[in-house]
Amino acid sequence: MAKKTGVFICSGCGIGESLDVDALVKVAAKECKAPVCKTNGFLCGKEGVELIKQDIAAGELDCVLVVGCSNRVNYEAFDFGPSVVVERVNIREQVAWSQQPNDEDTQAMAEDYIRMYMAKAKTVEAPEPYIAENLSKTIMVVGGGLAGMTAAIEAAKANYQVLLVEKEAALGGWLNKVYKLAPVKAPHTELEDTNLEARIAEINDNPNIKVYTSAVIEKTAGGPGLFDVTIKQNGNEIIERAGAIVLATGAVPYNPEKLGHLGFGMSPNVITQSMFEEIAKKGTITRPSDGKEVKKIAFIQCAGSRDQEHLPYCSAACCIESIKQSLYLKEQDPEAQAYVFYKDIRSSGQYEHFYKKAQMAGVMFIKGDVTDVSEGDEGTLVIEADDLLMGDKTMADEIDLIVLANGMVPTTAFEEGVYMGLGAVAAVTEGAGEAAASCDAPAVPPATIIKSNILNLQYRQGPELPDLKYGFPDSHYICFPYETRRTGIYAAGSVRRPMDMGQSVGDGVGAALKAIQCVELTEQGAAVHPRALDISFPDFQLTRCTQCKRCTDECPFGAINEDEKGNPLINPTRCRRCSTCMGACPERIISFKNYSVPMIGNMLKAFEVPEEDEEKPRILIFACENDAIPAIDMAGISRLQLNAWIRIIPVRCLGSLSLVWINDAMSRGVDGVLLLGCKHGDDYQCHFMKGSELAEIRLSKVSETLDRLGLESERVQARTVSIMDYEVIPKMLAEFMEKIEELGPNPMKGF
Repeated sequence: MAKKTGVFICSGCGIGESLDVDALVKVAAKECKAPVCKTNGFLCGKEGVELIKQDIAAGELDCVLVVGCSNRVNYEAFDFGPSVVVERVNIREQVAWSQQPNDEDTQAMAEDYIRMYMAKAKTVEAPEPYIAENLSKTIMVVGGGLAGMTAAIEAAKANYQVLLVEKEAALGGWLNKVYKLAPVKAPHTELEDTNLEARIAEINDNPNIKVYTSAVIEKTAGGPGLFDVTIKQNGNEIIERAGAIVLATGAVPYNPEKLGHLGFGMSPNVITQSMFEEIAKKGTITRPSDGKEVKKIAFIQCAGSRDQEHLPYCSAACCIESIKQSLYLKEQDPEAQAYVFYKDIRSSGQYEHFYKKAQMAGVMFIKGDVTDVSEGDEGTLVIEADDLLMGDKTMADEIDLIVLANGMVPTTAFEEGVYMGLGAVAAVTEGAGEAAASCDAPAVPPATIIKSNILNLQYRQGPELPDLKYGFPDSHYICFPYETRRTGIYAAGSVRRPMDMGQSVGDGVGAALKAIQCVELTEQGAAVHPRALDISFPDFQLTRCTQCKRCTDECPFGAINEDEKGNPLINPTRCRRCSTCMGACPERIISFKNYSVPMIGNMLKAFEVPEEDEEKPRILIFACENDAIPAIDMAGISRLQLNAWIRIIPVRCLGSLSLVWINDAMSRGVDGVLLLGCKHGDDYQCHFMKGSELAEIRLSKVSETLDRLGLESERVQARTVSIMDYEVIPKMLAEFMEKIEELGPNPMKGF
């Protein structure tokens, strides 16, 4: 427990011009009984930091309150080692820069923040990392295609041991089936060889890489640093321990049998891109029907992609592959004709040079919707389309070969080799929502778990990965590419999202780097993302556990299993420190040494709530540290004026919200509570996946309680923001304040 708390107040960056710093010192030293309280005009400078270090050494302070700028800046300057707890009190961005200078309400806000953090400091403790025994730093790569081979090679180059598992008899994946590659290096105009033999040789010659071919994953248990993976190869079972896993099992073409409306199955001369690659590899491009050399070919783009009846998404690589294949034909016969029927040509980045080369080679690009494919004379084909540029009908006849760009489907949308369709995800968490209901709480929607039989995880929440969308096992698509919702497992290549060969190479490198970061931080007992370097982890007081299972149901990352009695079993290396389990627990038995229900409760009980006759309402804001706090800080940096009645408490995630906090706030006479969290839904940006959604579900229960108590449920509301929404923060607060003024003061003031 932190018994000696030093308070150090910065007066620089305009703080001293907006606030009475001496009055702040009185609040800390006299009212809050801080044994050390000093000020400095440049606290993050060398002199200011040394001032703090001297007092730590002389007074053996175990907690330091740095009162000044946001904790999002200068964090390295205020790192005094693991034994000293540092709490940052933001009176720069959230007070001095966003409130009227030298105003009594501005001063009251700054003084309240000191009271709040001094109250938190009474119970905060320095966290101790969880250091597991027999940790492994081996990187396991599942899938031996281009992305997987790249990940294995790059991790091995960094001197890490690598296990490469491939289900086929040989490495290479999709590279085994293609004739040539679209250019991945300058000048980005020439077709390139696959260099598959050289890639495989590089893997086989590297002593850091152990290869398992004709192998599948029978079982994956444990967590980062402690993955025990059972590999089945040729009837034998081998158990390997891995520190992190790269999932690079790729994608497969969309089932062309579903594309009868584009002529597939009508004629053997209507084929797919992968079939065309097989023909090109044989040397001469000929018709499947009679072996006649192809003189006229048509490529139909988005064959099933960007279609709500088939694949709603763009398959990313199809345009480049069709351009590449049209150049196959032009290389064979410059006089041959190639038509590309497209919705939009997506040749981003350097591929624009490749697109232009095809145009210069005489490839005809027609922006049109294909309306009919029929048979012509002597095995030829006829295409009718709506020309979207010319505004009329167009026809291409005497076509020797039609190639459908039929898109890609991730291998995670398969179960035991059978394509399950876009609905290939299933809620496999048994009893999800039942536990919540048993605790008189709203049911929590269970996670959708991919049914792919690839990793066969021994997780209570399901045997495979939760999907992001359409069966792709990604996580936060903006901030954390490669990350999945199972800590230590990183997706790379077209299993993560549709992509071309060049992007797959970059993806393999990126996923390997994330896996390396994971094993290194796991060894330190620290979180990888998004709370990177956080060494805290949850502590469970199991003597009070009622086995309600809400913590296991609601953990977004599968960090909690259960024993045979239903007690939670935490897997610390899986934990991302979001504290969702803490907010889920109705008995409040889950806490962190530096973040707990009582700590936040002490903070909200520490600020002053004026009486009704003072006409100074109080609005309490619980703001998530990933988007809401940065947005509020950005508003301050932009010198936008924020409402003077607010008091902000940062939370790790809105998923950690305890309903007790809202109850205590309303009981104290707080006039309104606003929850600010990351966006969720189709355009979600929640760093912890489920936090904002869970908070809103819990809020529905709060509304019922408030109504029963005679308090308007509108006093507690939730909003979602991203860091880019900082300009709307003042308006958002003003609208909420208008609603509170309409409702009037909290009738529980003074009780």
